[in-house]
Parts: sequence; C-alpha cells; structure tokens
Amino acid sequence: MTTLEAQLDSLPADVKKLLTDFGFNAARLVSLAKPLQTGVAADNLVKGKITPPTLEDVVQLPPEGSAEHTRLTELGQAALARGEYALVVLAGGMATRMGGVVKALVDAVPGKSFLDLRLREVEVIRERYGKQPPLWLMTSASTDEKIKAALGDRRRGDEVATFVQELSLRLTPKGDLFLGADGRPSEHAPGHGDLPDALKRSGLLERFVAQGGKTLMMTNVDNLGGTLDPAVLGFHLSHGLPVTSEVVDKLGSDRGGIPVRVDDKPCVLEEFRIPPSFDPASVRVFNTNVFHFDAKALLELDMPWTFFTVTKKVEGQPVIQFERLINEVTSALPTKYLHLPRTGNHSRFLPVKDNEELAARVPEIQAIAKSHGWLSSE
Repeated sequence: MTTLEAQLDSLPADVKKLLTDFGFNAARLVSLAKPLQTGVAADNLVKGKITPPTLEDVVQLPPEGSAEHTRLTELGQAALARGEYALVVLAGGMATRMGGVVKALVDAVPGKSFLDLRLREVEVIRERYGKQPPLWLMTSASTDEKIKAALGDRRRGDEVATFVQELSLRLTPKGDLFLGADGRPSEHAPGHGDLPDALKRSGLLERFVAQGGKTLMMTNVDNLGGTLDPAVLGFHLSHGLPVTSEVVDKLGSDRGGIPVRVDDKPCVLEEFRIPPSFDPASVRVFNTNVFHFDAKALLELDMPWTFFTVTKKVEGQPVIQFERLINEVTSALPTKYLHLPRTGNHSRFLPVKDNEELAARVPEIQAIAKSHGWLSSE
C-alpha cells in the first residue's frame, strides 16, 4: 500500500461517505499521483502534429431567410416537436467565483436567476412545439443541495432532473494527500469532462435513448446565448456526425479551446495543451463550451480520458488537482464545428464569470431573454 493509499484509507467516515456519494475514484487518483511521487514533471502538451482546421471543418449557418436556413430550422423544429432533444446544463464546480453563491441561483436579470431562465427556456419550447425537452443539470458537491432546494417541486422525474459530477481530492506537489489547517482533505470538482460518466451513472441518458431520445445539447448555466435554437439543432442533425462544437470569433486576448487538427484529425484543444511549434493565435475562433451530442454515441462512449495536472493554492500552499474537459470527446467522436455570432440578439456566447461581468451583461441577457420569449417584451 502506497502512502497515498494509506492516507485515503484512514480518512474520517464522513469524508469517505461524501466521496462515495459523489463517485470518487480512489484508484484513479492513486494512479494519477504516481508521476508526482517519482518526480516526473507534469506534461499537459498534446502529442502529434497540429495543423489549423480546414475550411470544411468550420462552417457557418446559411443566411437567415434562405431556403437552406428554413430547411434546417424546420428540421430542428420537428426534432423538438418529437421530444428528441434534451438540454444539459453544467451547474457544478466549486461555487467560488460569485462570492460563494451558487451561480445558477444568482439573478441573471432582476428577479430571475440563471436557473429560472433555463426552466423558462424549456417551457417556451413546450408552448411552441408541444413537447418539453428534458432539462438535466449537472451539479457538484458544492451546488447540488442548493440547486435541488431552489428547484423544489419543479423537479419532475427525468423531465427536470439533477445529476452529480464526481468529487476528488487535492494532493501536495509530491503526491501526498493535502490536508488543510483543520486536518481535513481539500475537495475539488474534477472538471466538466465528468459529463458522460455522470450521465451514465444517473441512468438519465440510458432511459432517454430507450424512450426515443436522439440528441443532447450541453451548455454552461451562465451562457444564456447557448439555447435550443431550431436552426442550430437542424444543422447538427443534418451533417450526420455525432458531435457539433459551437465556436465564435476570438476578441483581443481570448484564450480557450480551439478547433485544430491533430495528425489530420479534427478536435478541440485547450491552448495550454498546444506545444510551442504551433501558434494558437493563428486560429481566430474558439469553442463556447456548447456541444450537441448524438445521445446513443455518448451513451456508448468508451475512451481513455486525459486528466490534466492543474496547480492551485489552498491556504497559501501549492496543491495539485487533476481535471478532465468535455472537449476531449472530440478526439474520440467525429465532430463538425459551427461558427456562430458572438454579438447581437443571435449571440450564442454570453458567459458570466463573476459579478462584475454580470453587471455589464444584464442588458444583453435581457435582450436575448425577451427575443426568445423567456421574459415579457414590455
């Protein structure tokens, strides 16, 4: 038994229960810690030849009003009317960016939280097309109970449901369990790459597919530009690949996941994974963390995940945590990249990282919400 294994084995009973409840994988953490224990430097850089995406990889929607745009819109509307689309909203993490308040419960506009607007989104779809898309919220140990409490009786079976992402523990730079001043371990959520496994554990995805569900759209809770837009849904359904990744123009020094080719295979890579031999600034779009997935392909996904080494500080001390990102699915499943607007009432990207950004974005959020019928236009 390694030192880390012994430390995990001796954790207090309440910590062990919490970890079990949130899918902690002890064997994985022990394996990921081995390079730290042997003094091998972490290397998050991707292996393989990186080249820019081709013109065929990244495409735009046809002009609004064109016959092709109308066709795609009708395709998406028909899928919504058949109840074949589900909306998956990322509402987990550690709830640290907005003064410790769970972001889903923060007012996006006066009197309406991000969660309220997401609930209204699927209600409007039902009013327009006769079927309400399932709304599934991926929560975390830090957000689960508060989101459930806020939902109250609005949670309805698989129609409006929560499911939890994993929980893991931080380590010292030498690979031992990090303990805070209170002698307890430091927990963290290991990234939105948990989504496929968390959905499988919940049973939501399996039941959705069994009942005829076809497609999932995934977005962050705070990005109210990422909506169930029929034309975008129709685009995804029309190209036949299992994944669509939405991208928008970069502005200024924007950084994030960008569409590239690795050994001539399209995928999304975070810029921290790109070696110096390739300039990420040469790719002028980046991923919004809005994805459309073929539900059956996601259910059957079996891939070797890369867990990235991330250095943080806790109580002034350096700690190591391991994270995985959902965009890595693009390395396993064929993906098309859809270049969409970043500004105006058709914006697909309105992220809110903190209270300052929220204050600046309220007018845009109100305009988007009114244009989609989530708020009164009066």
